[in-house]
Amino acid sequence: MTNTVLAVGGHIGDMDLTAGPTLAKVTGDGGRAIIVALTYGERGHPKLSPAEYQDQKVAEGRSFAEQIGAEFHVFDYSDGFLPNDDEVARQLETLIRDTKPDTLIAHWKHSIHRDHEHASAIAERARFLASLPSDHELPRHGIRRFLYAENWEDAEGYAPNVSVPIPDEAFERWRTAISGQAFARGETYGFRYIDYYTALMTVRGCLAGHARAAGFRRPESGSQVLTEL
Repeated sequence: MTNTVLAVGGHIGDMDLTAGPTLAKVTGDGGRAIIVALTYGERGHPKLSPAEYQDQKVAEGRSFAEQIGAEFHVFDYSDGFLPNDDEVARQLETLIRDTKPDTLIAHWKHSIHRDHEHASAIAERARFLASLPSDHELPRHGIRRFLYAENWEDAEGYAPNVSVPIPDEAFERWRTAISGQAFARGETYGFRYIDYYTALMTVRGCLAGHARAAGFRRPESGSQVLTEL
C-alpha cells in the first residue's frame, strides 16, 4: 500500500531535521512525502537580512525536498509571528483535503518557540476541520495517524512512544540533503544539528533494536515500532 505522509513545521527546516529521515524512508518505499513550513524562518541568521535569508531558506527547503523525493510547501507567514487562528488552519485544511495524507507529523505542543507551539495547534485544528463535512469544494478526509516529531527545542513533557527504523539508504539521502541547509550545518548560531539528530537516531535505534530509528510521540499510550507509515 502506498502511503502519504504530511509533515508540518513552524519554519523551513524544522521537519527536514526531525521528520526528514522518516520522509526519506517513505519515498524510498514508494510512498508520498509532503513537507509544509508555516513560516519562512527568515529571522534566524545573525548576518543576513530577513529578506536575504528568506530567499536562501526557500531555496534550501526546496532543494532538500527534491533530494529526498518529497513535495515542498511554504505558507506566507513571517518567522516569529505565526498566528494561531482559523485562517492558517483553513489553509492547511485545504492542503489536507487535497493531498489526503494517511499520517500527519507535527511539532510537540510545548516548545521554547511560540511558532512551534502554534504550528502544533494549527496542525491538530486543520486535521479536525478536514474530517468534517462542509461546503468545501474538496471532499472531507480523515487522517488515521497523528505523530509528534522529536525536536530538542520541543522537549517539555515530551516522551517518544513510537520508533520508525531508518534504513541506511534513507539516512544517507537525508544526511546529504540536510547538509545543504546553513542552519543545520551550524552556520547560524553554532548548534550542531546534524550531529545531534544523527546521534539521536542511534540512541533510538538501540532502544528499538535497529541500527537507527526516529522517535515520535503519538497521542495514544503504549510503545510501538512502525516499519511503515
